[in-house]
Amino acid sequence: MKIEAIHLREIQMPLAHPFETSFGVTTGRRILLVEIEADGLSAWGECVAGEHPYFSDEQVDTAWLITEHELAPRLLNAEIASGRDCPALFEQVRGHRMAKAALENAVWDLDAQQQGIPLAKLLGGTRDIIPCGVSIGIQPTPEQLMDAVAKEVAAGYQRIKLKCKPGWDSEIFAMVRERWPNILLSCDANSAYRLDDAGHIASWDQFNLLMIEQPLWYDDFYFHAQLQRRINTRICLDECIRNRRDAHAALELGSGKIINIKVGRVGGFTEALAIHDIAQEFGIPVWCGGMLETGIGRAHNIALSSLPNFSLPGDVSASKRYWSQDIIEPEVTVSPTGTITVPTTPGNGFTVRPDRIGRLTVRSRTLHRGQPIAS
Repeated sequence: MKIEAIHLREIQMPLAHPFETSFGVTTGRRILLVEIEADGLSAWGECVAGEHPYFSDEQVDTAWLITEHELAPRLLNAEIASGRDCPALFEQVRGHRMAKAALENAVWDLDAQQQGIPLAKLLGGTRDIIPCGVSIGIQPTPEQLMDAVAKEVAAGYQRIKLKCKPGWDSEIFAMVRERWPNILLSCDANSAYRLDDAGHIASWDQFNLLMIEQPLWYDDFYFHAQLQRRINTRICLDECIRNRRDAHAALELGSGKIINIKVGRVGGFTEALAIHDIAQEFGIPVWCGGMLETGIGRAHNIALSSLPNFSLPGDVSASKRYWSQDIIEPEVTVSPTGTITVPTTPGNGFTVRPDRIGRLTVRSRTLHRGQPIAS
């Protein structure tokens, strides 16, 4: 395929409700969207980089710069057969995985459209429905947290994940577990703890958590291995798994027993598939994490979650949990039993609403085939 044009758009969308983690509170998103055109078709990708370099070293402005001046020109000057060709095409540019993923994932989507098959099938998906969990941010009060958990349990979500940090952990877990002794419960620390906290973290074994997600440093799996040996609860690795080599090394070290695959964090579908396969070889389950995506990124997460080793409920929840109005239709919905049906139409299965995107756009740029790489 020959990509003829790439459109970059930054949109600004207010969240339906504030979302707090150990990094801080998010009330709205600046989001970089890419649209690629080829052979009369268009496909969209979403860069999940945040407003600040807190989750990773990327953020919206760096992603825009690298996409405009480095990645998009490479794609516009190449002839590629599929999304699997993108990693080699982008290899000279070190890092910037979230920017790379936005373009690569759009290419996969375009390929699925050209072949007339669902994106999930192109990726190797085998599931018709996917189980869904939900991530609940840190709340202003414990009472408000309990109300939030009650709402999501009633909505049917199959796993409840609580964001935590020092001072907002054990007592909260105890409250939730006492009221809901049988729900699938996990927590996500976003690297808020240190190895000196191992004794405190070990005390969480009493709460029968499905997993503790990335409790230590964002770039570490050596000390996570030490912590895993001291606790019974399974550690889930997130931020520290950037590629298949990280996954292989971490699993050999015993750094964790579950992996959260975020397609943007690892640089696109190609690397996500490789990590899925390595984890499957080790007998380690994976699940798909969320990054406060719009429906575009959410659609890609649904397709990825259809792969066989995505055996745990992911964070692919309904559009309405985050947005008053999404930029796709139909919006993503979750059944009363906590599942999403995987689309069966060509591409990602959803229609992008350019009118809504237009109202939210604060800057845009179009690049055409033959665009030179910045010197």
